[in-house]
Amino acid sequence: MSEGNRIWQTVIGLALGLAILALAGGYLGWLHPLGDSLSVGRALAATAILVLAVFASFAGLRMAAFVATLLALLTGAQVLLAYSWPGLPGRYSVYQKNLLYRNADLAAVESDIRATNPQIVTLQEVSEPNLALPARLKDAYPHQHVCPGGRVGGTAILTRLVPVPGTAFCAPGLAAMQVVAGVEGQDRIWLVSVHLHWPWPYGQGDHVDRLLPILDRLKGPAIMAGDFNMVRWGHSVSRMAEVLDVRAAGPTFGTYVGWSDFFRLPIDHVFATRGGRVGPRPALGSDHLGLLALVEI
Repeated sequence: MSEGNRIWQTVIGLALGLAILALAGGYLGWLHPLGDSLSVGRALAATAILVLAVFASFAGLRMAAFVATLLALLTGAQVLLAYSWPGLPGRYSVYQKNLLYRNADLAAVESDIRATNPQIVTLQEVSEPNLALPARLKDAYPHQHVCPGGRVGGTAILTRLVPVPGTAFCAPGLAAMQVVAGVEGQDRIWLVSVHLHWPWPYGQGDHVDRLLPILDRLKGPAIMAGDFNMVRWGHSVSRMAEVLDVRAAGPTFGTYVGWSDFFRLPIDHVFATRGGRVGPRPALGSDHLGLLALVEI
């Protein structure tokens, strides 16, 4: 083998190893919050491994190329399934929206909510100016629970369903209340609106640690929706879903469009006890798309 070929193999092998390391690291959120940050790029890492595997095969690294291809296909299939597999629609309609604290098009958001007519609305970044939206919707959603937040605003739940008295409360980045539902009011459902911190190197891991004991106290069927600032397969989101015993409504969508309309991050989600089906709504003055879900408890 010539010196040029050996250098070529070394470069490809090193690049392939780094891509595999990044992919594997995305499964280690249980060990360190950095793992969750890496899990956001799982699809990109799997794609990079597939491309590098082709080069590795031509460079004579056939066994490495074969193993890398299998790894990329197995992990990439998980992400592809999340993006493509729809859930079964349920009885309860949920409109999820991060408003953006400086939204200048609240009228369009109001119109979209009225047009889709959901039973439940979950909001984030409910800043002082954005409080005008719940006020405008008071006629359609008489039961409102708004929790204050920091610089970008808080979380809120708007609903036509009748609240169970004394159940509404606030926590950091979270609003929750229990409501009466069902044909004869036989169901009690916890509604939760969530806005998590950004992931590592920011404080998402610690934020989730504070919320888990709170969510663990909410017994019975639940619907949880919000801006999680994390993909649904991330460890932090999985922990919250597990403790509340809820499943993601599918499929997942790229909802954050603040960087580019062509590079969307799937970080807004709707969960329910028995899952459901979800679809996107327009951005309407926000850097997040809305979601409209039909979920089941």
